[in-house]
Amino acid sequence: MTEHSPETEEVSEKSPTTLTSMFSNAIGLGIFAVVTAGVIAVTQFSTKDKIVFNQKLFQAKQLVELVPGALEELSEPFGVISVGDEKWQKLDLLSQSSEFEYFYSPTKDAVILPAIAPQGYTEAINLLVAINGDGSLAGVRVTAHKETPGLGDGIETRKSDWIYQFDGKSLFNPEPESWLVKKDGGEFDQMTGATITPRAIVKAVKNTLEFYNLNAEALKAGQ
Repeated sequence: MTEHSPETEEVSEKSPTTLTSMFSNAIGLGIFAVVTAGVIAVTQFSTKDKIVFNQKLFQAKQLVELVPGALEELSEPFGVISVGDEKWQKLDLLSQSSEFEYFYSPTKDAVILPAIAPQGYTEAINLLVAINGDGSLAGVRVTAHKETPGLGDGIETRKSDWIYQFDGKSLFNPEPESWLVKKDGGEFDQMTGATITPRAIVKAVKNTLEFYNLNAEALKAGQ
């Protein structure tokens, strides 16, 4: 019979086998992965909620600026437009790809439409276009964009008054063929060093006015 020294027996009892060690490590890594994934998921969910909330808050601020004195009326969307709904004429003018909300103030007789300028310098530019009952513009605001800082971001009211040049304009003031930036022979200023961004917005605003001109009654009726 083979004899074992006390030292050998003590080492055998205290040292885990290679298989046990690998199994323990795998369990540890698995638990770490699950916990990490859970933390990331919770963080992303929380961040997403915060982003949506901030976007809604910013939009509310823009609505109040565009139609002063109609806060309660604009607290909720007036109607929902489904892309592909045939009752809307030339819905493609707004460049929306999915269902979207719009606002109407009966007391101010102003419709506020979300529109997209798909041909921005980097990505599409999201807009709110407020139109008075007579077809003139109450104002235009950019709600989201990723234009080049220092150039295209002049479309923001906190950085430039460029966007205010649309106030009071209409589909026929200037004439439709003049709804271009000055570089292209139109009536609207471009920004120093940036033409693509203002060109995209001018076109989107004109398109929104055309959509309103075709659908004003239906928009005010909340269809």
